[in-house]
Amino acid sequence: MQHEHVSYARGDRFVVAYAHALLRWRWAALVLSLLAVAAAGYGARYAHVRADYRYNFGERNPQLLAFEAMEKVYGKNDSLIFFVSPREGDVWNASTLESVVWLTERAWQVPYSTRVDSLSNYQHTEAEEDDLVVADLIEDGTALDAAALARIRDIALGEPQIVGKLVPPSGAGTAVAVTVQTPEGSSGAELEVTAFGREVAAEFRERFPDQELALSGLVVMSATFEETARDDLATLVPLMYAVLILMLFVFLRSGWGTAGTMCVAAFAAITAMGLGFWMGVPFTQGSSVAPTIILTIAIADGVHILVSFAKERRAGREHADALVESLRLNWQPVFLTSLTTAIGFLSLNYSDNAMFRDLGNLTAMGVIAAWLYSITFLPAFISLTPYRIHPERSVAGISMERFADWLVLRRRRVLVGVSLLLVGMGALVPRIELNDTFTSMFAERLEFRRHLDFMSARLPGLYMFQYSLPAGESDAINDPAYWATLDAFAAWLRDQPEVTHVNTLSDTMKRLNRSMHGDDPTAYHLPAEREQSAQYLLLYEMSLPYGLDLNNQINVKRSATKVTVTIRTLSSREMRELDERIQGWLRAHAPPAMHVGGASPTLMFAHMSERNVNSMIQGTAIAFALISLVLGFSLRSARLGVLSLIPNVGPTVIAFGVWSLLIGEAGFSVAMVSACSLGIIVDATVHFLSKYLRARRERAANAEEAVRYAISTVGAALWITFLVLIIGFSVLTLSPVEMNSHFGLLIAITIGAALITAFLLLPTLLIEIDGEADAEPVPDAARAT
Repeated sequence: MQHEHVSYARGDRFVVAYAHALLRWRWAALVLSLLAVAAAGYGARYAHVRADYRYNFGERNPQLLAFEAMEKVYGKNDSLIFFVSPREGDVWNASTLESVVWLTERAWQVPYSTRVDSLSNYQHTEAEEDDLVVADLIEDGTALDAAALARIRDIALGEPQIVGKLVPPSGAGTAVAVTVQTPEGSSGAELEVTAFGREVAAEFRERFPDQELALSGLVVMSATFEETARDDLATLVPLMYAVLILMLFVFLRSGWGTAGTMCVAAFAAITAMGLGFWMGVPFTQGSSVAPTIILTIAIADGVHILVSFAKERRAGREHADALVESLRLNWQPVFLTSLTTAIGFLSLNYSDNAMFRDLGNLTAMGVIAAWLYSITFLPAFISLTPYRIHPERSVAGISMERFADWLVLRRRRVLVGVSLLLVGMGALVPRIELNDTFTSMFAERLEFRRHLDFMSARLPGLYMFQYSLPAGESDAINDPAYWATLDAFAAWLRDQPEVTHVNTLSDTMKRLNRSMHGDDPTAYHLPAEREQSAQYLLLYEMSLPYGLDLNNQINVKRSATKVTVTIRTLSSREMRELDERIQGWLRAHAPPAMHVGGASPTLMFAHMSERNVNSMIQGTAIAFALISLVLGFSLRSARLGVLSLIPNVGPTVIAFGVWSLLIGEAGFSVAMVSACSLGIIVDATVHFLSKYLRARRERAANAEEAVRYAISTVGAALWITFLVLIIGFSVLTLSPVEMNSHFGLLIAITIGAALITAFLLLPTLLIEIDGEADAEPVPDAARAT
């Protein structure tokens, strides 16, 4: 290796000395890199699955805390729902009801099941002389004649606790709902329950071929999240790897360069995931995406180093000297882009969603690992290879020079055009509506989504609000005034167009009063005396079988009851507005003790996008400030640090404007796009400004010449990395989970917009601001920094 006698600045002298030492000890660098990967990757033995949908919410999330407080009183109500629908006609036939009886009995065997509610075991009350008879609505599914079927139909359709909850008014199907209480902190319990549910469903379809069966519920949703995470990891990562290898080979025109860069990307992903598992990060839908993102981002450092290496070789430098020079030219920009990208992803820690926080931390670790391997493993690896350099200049390099000439000539028109584009796209952003619903989270090709749609078409209203309404002291629920308020509340709820069913204990009390008066229809009203209510309720509870008690509706002290409101499919905003309207009625018509808010997974998801957007605004703002400070300090120019905000913010504005035109709605996952894409976008800004300043300071170039130098030097590498990033993130659109597909699509659009700001906006701004005056001489003290 020939050592050139060149006078370097102090910072460059350190890099050159490091590069020479690295190449001298290249075998040691390779071995240490592999040992680091192995040590980090060993953390995979601690990998564990977290399929619980609650992991979407932070420990201090107010909706989660309210829901958990309600569960402590009334028990967990995570559900597994079987929905039976006859292929012809309605459910009021012997075959369908027989299948419901069989399914109800089988459902009790679901792991962790604590309750099964269905048409067959609905506890119907009747009077026999002076006795109250409480029995299953369908006691024998094999002996149902026309009279029995008519009786069951009339009772079911006349009972508000059945119609709209277990059976739609049309009789198009009926639900068998299994309440499940999985152990706290269990790993894979939801998968176990869902697998058993699918076994029961397969057995059901074989026994009753004339019936259709759908499987749904919160437990199945949690399991589907986990299953799709595993499928994404098994399909998207290999696909991503294949795409990156192909693109790198085409752009770099070197098998050794492609191999080295892909090793860096793979090492970074293994290191990040392994360290995450060492730290106890669970495998979730969020963390499963991290390897795909890391693979995509990690190649950028290697591309810049290898493109500069090839250019130096083409200029006549020896193999080792070209590596040293490439490290010198790219040391600062590669470090800055890695640091700023990590800052962007670390800002996800402001999110209320634990999965987002895990994704941000894992990706940040992967980005830093990629930087370390890019300045250790990659140069050492390339130094040992017969890296072939094509003597002719690449088409991309020639095109960049021609593009630079065109841009300088038409800079003002370009600047005005891009500025108008930013303003126009910015005006479209407020049109985006935040909306998250269970249904839209999954692609239609997933079984869970198809079954959910099947149920929704026949039994509208799969979303629920729950309200715990206190009565005061112990046994106060028997106060006639409390029952009257509860009944008025239920009547008002049923008048709301969004509500499809209301489950309240006041309906049970009116039914008991009727039964205790000889099933007289005119007695279907609330008891007038407190003692009567207490006696009826006690008698009824003593008659209920195991597993069908009222503990899911009454607290232990009998000082509060739970009202469950089932609603049709609404947007997140409409759900929040309905909850506010319900609370408004309680404030206006109920005693102060009943002025409560709703609590349920539905409300948790309804508030998730709003909470994440609000929290990520703060996180993104801090990330913007930190990145600008880092750039200003590192580039030794506060002016450029401030100027960098424009090309860094611009792509996000353009992307959200395009999103407004294409989609119009944004889920909670979109809230993190600005923070994630910010760190990636800065890549172009840092590399361009670094080369621009190097031309101004080392070559005494004026603004136009410096822009030409920057474009010709780094333009091809930026195009390569950004095209790879666009295609890489586009792979995420193949995920069947909306959170991943929308995230990948929007970041791909954002990176595409970054090409516009990096190649059209930033250069023209620099020329306009700096003018065509020659660069001022740089003091020795500054040059030595």
